Amino acid sequence: MADLRKWEPLRELANIQKDMDDLFTRFFGGFTPRGLFRREFRGEWYPLVDSYMKDNTFVVRADIPGVDPRDIDISVTGNVLTIKGERKAEVEEKKEGYLFHETTFGSFERSLTLPEGVETAKIHAGYRNGVLEITMPAKAEALPRKVKIEVEEGKKAA
Repeated sequence: MADLRKWEPLRELANIQKDMDDLFTRFFGGFTPRGLFRREFRGEWYPLVDSYMKDNTFVVRADIPGVDPRDIDISVTGNVLTIKGERKAEVEEKKEGYLFHETTFGSFERSLTLPEGVETAKIHAGYRNGVLEITMPAKAEALPRKVKIEVEEGKKAA
């Protein structure tokens, strides 16, 4: 049986970019066109996010290294959590040699649909070592519960 997953077109686009980079690396010995197109894509990035339940708490972790926590805005509207922010560019100029710059910067926004039963009024956010962690307790009725299967003894075949 196949997994059902939410379609994330931006993630697929990132995977296509990586596949193209790998293809150019194999054919051209390390040169990739990624740097050529970097200016066109500046400001179009988003942090990778994990979300899970742990100890009756819904947890969202976003990898956002290099972002000042003062430049992050977290909001909840209905059952949608939105994380907005900006990674500011540090432009460095070198007169000798080349500058290789892969770090993306600019504004980002991620929205996640929250599971039913989380208490958004009790949201807490912390930032450490480039990782934003947002937690919300889950109401007891929202927690998974185990269902016992009753087995009926059937008649034996003759």
